[in-house]
Amino acid sequence: MAVFNAHSRRFGVPAARAGELLDTLATADDRLWPGADWPPIRFDGPLAPGARGGHGPVRYCVESSVPGKSVRFRFTAPRGLDGFHEFVVLPRGAGSCELRHVLAGRLSGAARVTWPLFWRPMHDAVLEQLLDNAERVLTGKLARPSVWSPYVRCLRLLGRIRSRRVSRGAKLGV
Repeated sequence: MAVFNAHSRRFGVPAARAGELLDTLATADDRLWPGADWPPIRFDGPLAPGARGGHGPVRYCVESSVPGKSVRFRFTAPRGLDGFHEFVVLPRGAGSCELRHVLAGRLSGAARVTWPLFWRPMHDAVLEQLLDNAERVLTGKLARPSVWSPYVRCLRLLGRIRSRRVSRGAKLGV
């Protein structure tokens, strides 16, 4: 089963400015990733081919990187997702640009169910928040903030409850 998911936003700023912002991803000065609401994105080195990391249970390695222009990641987890996701800054003429994120791959096993029920809604929410951050940084304002759906809010609540139970179990030696 194939999966293709794309998010993008246009900005009235030169592509070089958006590229500079993209280059902060997973750094100490990351102004793009919505880390206040989502597991932080971390790597074992700079965003260069071979770096390994991810966010939460989603793991990947840097497959390619062109500073100021693009970065592509190859998934290593969760199991059942074979593919990549990437960020690309595209010039759009007259001093404007587009920041695009694409996730593409093949689903197998349990991922055929978990992608539409869990991963896709959460992925869509984090990506829209990331684009909100880009808009704030690049333009100084945010026209229409993204809003989590009731379903995403429910998934996040269930995740927090599960996380607390796992933490309590670890403390009790379970």
